[in-house]
Amino acid sequence: MFVLLLILIAVLFGFGFLHPIWWVAAAVLAYGATRHGRDRGGGRSRGGGSDLGDYRNPRDYRDYRERRDRQDRWDRRYTRQNWARRRREDRRDHEHHG
Repeated sequence: MFVLLLILIAVLFGFGFLHPIWWVAAAVLAYGATRHGRDRGGGRSRGGGSDLGDYRNPRDYRDYRERRDRQDRWDRRYTRQNWARRRREDRRDHEHHG
């Protein structure tokens, strides 16, 4: 089904060189196909909707939240350390060249 849809979009795009309305038809078909895929759960946008997302079991969500918080702490810690190290290196470079 997906392959046929792609072929149809390609054919409509090709007809667009004859008359531009076919490009509009191809764009509408592609837009409709992507919207239909998202509505069926094909993809979930990041940061959209509730934080609960697709987690039905509270334990799954709690595990997810703990992993996310641990990753945030890790990112903050090492971003700060890298920032401080870069500042020290910049100061050394300015002392030697300035």
